[in-house]
Amino acid sequence: MSAATTAPAAASGAPVDGSPLRVGVVGAGVISKQYSASLARLPQLRITAVSDLDTERAGALAAEHAGARVLPLEQLLAADDVDVVLNLTLPRTHADIALQALAAGKHVYGEKPLAMHVEQGRQVVKAAAVSGLRVGCAPDTVLGTGVQSARAVLDTGQIGVPHSATAFMTTPGHERWHPQPDFYYQPGGGPLLDMGPYYVTSLVHLLGPVQRVVGVSWRPQQQRTIGSGPRAGESFEVAIDSSVAGVLVHASGAVSTLVMSFDTWAARLPRIEVHGTGGSLSVPDPNHFDGSVQVYSAASAPAPSAEADHEANWREVGVRAGYVGAGRGYGLADLAIALGAGRAHRASDEVALHVLDVMESVQRAADTRSTVELSTTCERPEAVGEPVDLTAAPLHHLST
Repeated sequence: MSAATTAPAAASGAPVDGSPLRVGVVGAGVISKQYSASLARLPQLRITAVSDLDTERAGALAAEHAGARVLPLEQLLAADDVDVVLNLTLPRTHADIALQALAAGKHVYGEKPLAMHVEQGRQVVKAAAVSGLRVGCAPDTVLGTGVQSARAVLDTGQIGVPHSATAFMTTPGHERWHPQPDFYYQPGGGPLLDMGPYYVTSLVHLLGPVQRVVGVSWRPQQQRTIGSGPRAGESFEVAIDSSVAGVLVHASGAVSTLVMSFDTWAARLPRIEVHGTGGSLSVPDPNHFDGSVQVYSAASAPAPSAEADHEANWREVGVRAGYVGAGRGYGLADLAIALGAGRAHRASDEVALHVLDVMESVQRAADTRSTVELSTTCERPEAVGEPVDLTAAPLHHLST
């Protein structure tokens, strides 16, 4: 059970008067720019320190936030003005940094995945529970108006009882745009661990936890060529399977089909669709916070005909729920609000561990050609029940 479910006390030195949660950022790489932009406009959070092996890069990030300073990791973890560590390091160090932060009495919010392996993730979840601290984990895209509006459609029964879903992420590979893409093709990378968290987390929010999986995976290319940056034209070895497909059986009885690929040049596939006894639901790209949500109603479907215009029966839903104008870091703001309200935060370690278990189990099922029962579960996170603008009120004015 996640520490979040027992509403743990705040970390030592954490504000209790509704002032912002003070954030120490560890890792000032590419993704930090998106977090920096979000945190700058969120009154629930304030960056006070930055740590990175590249001190020049850390200084550039710190300069974007008044009063923030550059510190070595050890000093950041010991700082009295850091309540929560925002862990934006590479996946292989996620668990280690989280454990160090928890040992130092800090809450943690990290980039996905929670850890490289489920057993590492269990250590993080256990350490949080023992210490009474919070651990949150990306993706928080599921808290935006896209997935949350889609969830509102499901929860109000507009497509009947949901029984299945499809989720597709197909791309020719990140080496075409990323200047340092090697880690995407090493253990801990690949389309499943890199992009899978967005899709699997969305499926958990929409349909609940998963009980068992089957899977297959393949590797069409043994080498990749970098397409941009100072290493453009350089080739490197592929050490993991670059395409994975899985079937997920949810505890609810619904079945999801998942396809993740770095080997597809073009595809006319939906990102996520959910199908029910009374219709279908089109969910926008879960790598984004918003997007078009559409519903196909069985009640208004055209009569059977070779010329029936089924496409015309899809209807735009509009924004019904979720954090409006959200960006990366809104899951951390939700954690800050949850601390003040004494409730569980939505982008929790419990969910992140279960999502990691789903992905690891799909790969194990592919490797062993078997069905794999999951060893974890989680509560379906609480919905963001109506559109909420987190920039409009400080921490102590919100209990959403």
